[in-house]
Amino acid sequence: MDLYDLLMKRRSVRNFKDKPIPEDIIEKLIDAANNAPSGGNLQPVSIIIVQKAESRIKLAEINEDQPWVKKAPLSMIFCIDFHRIKKWASLFNTEFKGENALAHFLIAYADLMCAAQNVATLAESCGLGSVYIGTIQSSLDEAREYFKIPQYVLPMMALSIGYPKSIPAGIPKLKRNVITHREKYAELNNDEIRKAFEDKYGDFDENANRYLEKAYIEVVEADKLHDKNWVEQAKKEMKKLEIKNNAQFLFKVRYPSEAMIKLNETIINSIKNAGFNFFN
Repeated sequence: MDLYDLLMKRRSVRNFKDKPIPEDIIEKLIDAANNAPSGGNLQPVSIIIVQKAESRIKLAEINEDQPWVKKAPLSMIFCIDFHRIKKWASLFNTEFKGENALAHFLIAYADLMCAAQNVATLAESCGLGSVYIGTIQSSLDEAREYFKIPQYVLPMMALSIGYPKSIPAGIPKLKRNVITHREKYAELNNDEIRKAFEDKYGDFDENANRYLEKAYIEVVEADKLHDKNWVEQAKKEMKKLEIKNNAQFLFKVRYPSEAMIKLNETIINSIKNAGFNFFN
């Protein structure tokens, strides 16, 4: 398979075999992360390797008990690490104040995601599957405490990796022409936007099971792998809130707008607790 085909066939995998990943492959995944693009080549990224059962269980708890986090034989926690750079600078009689600069934070986060995506791509080529775990951002304090993460280090993304037990056949995406703008941004009109998302998700189906199977594969996988019965909860919410279309499901049930906004305070306070002060 060439690289284009590999990227086109990549899916988020949440159902893993109980099979360890050889250490030589893990080392290659780390090398791929280490060789990712980095602004100024500062490399403000550290990776915590999670393999032991106790740590996997705790990482799952931190991430809303997502079952695939616990079952994956390997998770990698990607951290913005200014602690290492600050110490290095101080050893040579200078200062690094990246924790006070939003620009440094944004560049470091971009570096972190480049490193993580290098890992995800190489993992795919090795016959592995992976899934990003972004919910760690809403539990930064807990993650920092358990994994003994020092000041000026933030665990911003996790990647759970393993040999796939099953792989989703497809996942809805916007078409190429919707996300592409030649030379200047070309704003879509209302009808074009409506059609773009209808093409992505299909017509809204009031049969909740069929709708979720078609448009939100990960929701169904969660239901199959965990006892929280997410599908039944989603169906109840859809009925209670009188969900009539894809957008309402996303922003009233899946990512409720007010709940997402309420997370601001938690995330900002956790970032400040780690010594980052660019908000001021």
